Amino acid sequence: MRIDGRKAGQLRPVKITPGFLKHPAGSALIEFGNTRVICSASVLEEVPSWMRAQKVSGGWITGEYQMIPASTHDRSRRETSHPSGRTQEIQRLIGRSLRGAVDLEKLGPRTIYIDCEVIDADGGTRCASITGGMVALQMAIKKLIRDGKLQESPVKTNIAAVSVGIFKGEVLLDLCYEEDSSADVDMNLVMTDGGRIVEIQATGEESTFSKKELDAMRRAAEKGIKKLFELQMKALR
Repeated sequence: MRIDGRKAGQLRPVKITPGFLKHPAGSALIEFGNTRVICSASVLEEVPSWMRAQKVSGGWITGEYQMIPASTHDRSRRETSHPSGRTQEIQRLIGRSLRGAVDLEKLGPRTIYIDCEVIDADGGTRCASITGGMVALQMAIKKLIRDGKLQESPVKTNIAAVSVGIFKGEVLLDLCYEEDSSADVDMNLVMTDGGRIVEIQATGEESTFSKKELDAMRRAAEKGIKKLFELQMKALR
């Protein structure tokens, strides 16, 4: 039994509430157990200046990520003009992952911002941001079609992500903070609904891991991600 009573290959209770915010083109509150993230998708009818300067056609999708000061047990300092290295790395991961889901040429000359606000953090916040961000992105695309700004969806595939790790010699799916902070190995897997890998982040925390252990973590993560795809589709329906 794990800290919260789950089995090794069991996700925390996951809930996705679409349309959580009134104003953005798409939004969702996603909950992985005690981790809660508000994800929103806002559309700007322009592209970044670097795309204009380089005459790059198509559109762009970018991610922003922030943890509110009260999202952790001890109040953290609010990041304003200087995001931490961790925050920047997570923002890039969110943007890379969601761009992999969309044909940017078909998106047209516009930018979609995926903003992820962590309101409660208990591990797996980047994976929750990607999974919830995909729901918000899908909603924004549907609104562009309804408004006549797109003739067809540029979404090529669905994307979801989950954490997995090795804790006391056992492969555990969807780590809570206490497990994550003590894990021998920590891995995040981002995948498409066609089974293709978008990104793997795997680190031995003062430890190493074998190819056999890597394969075991990947299999556990894939099973969890399949369940997340079902929950995403249910939310979008």
